[in-house]
Amino acid sequence: MTRPRVAVLDYEAGNVRSAQRGLERAGAEAFITSSDGEAAGADALVVPGVGHFSTCLSNLRAAGLEELLRSWIADDRPVLGICVGMQLLYEHSDEGDATGLAVLPGRVLRLPAGAVVPHMGWDVLTPAPGHEDDPLLAGVAGDRVYFVHGYYAQPSDPAHVVATCSYGGVDFPCLARVGNVVGTQFHPEKSGDVGARLMANWVSSLS
Repeated sequence: MTRPRVAVLDYEAGNVRSAQRGLERAGAEAFITSSDGEAAGADALVVPGVGHFSTCLSNLRAAGLEELLRSWIADDRPVLGICVGMQLLYEHSDEGDATGLAVLPGRVLRLPAGAVVPHMGWDVLTPAPGHEDDPLLAGVAGDRVYFVHGYYAQPSDPAHVVATCSYGGVDFPCLARVGNVVGTQFHPEKSGDVGARLMANWVSSLS
């Protein structure tokens, strides 16, 4: 069986090496690139992201990757956004009161006042109602994954929420899907065996 080719977008705002290694273990042929032309030959894109929303968005645009992402998502081709890499796809972020790429419906909210921010460490991933048997969650639901964040994406349509995490008095979305776009608020590449299973579930969906 041919392994799917997955482009990990390098725009100086992500943990690209860990993402690449995780995808390789999950069965993909993963490569890191900052070239939209090279990425265009892949079967799927991964958008990692660590840092401030506005900085990451500026870096993505400076790397010339915005139009690639827009056309890719418009064509309903597979994308995996990780942490801020997912948040960039939404309409607006409370972090810096910034406008996002607006290719997905929803906004990015700050964790509630009173919560210790950033939310850092391992927490339970809980299936959203109706998503208990979602293939992405096979062998993953109810286990702990690794988070480092102070903001989270809130899709406009609750049906887009695949799983949640409870922290700071709120059940926030931590795994979302809109068509062929999947987003994780946690870092699957840093989530040990559980994250590896989720990445394998995603990679298997590309076949």
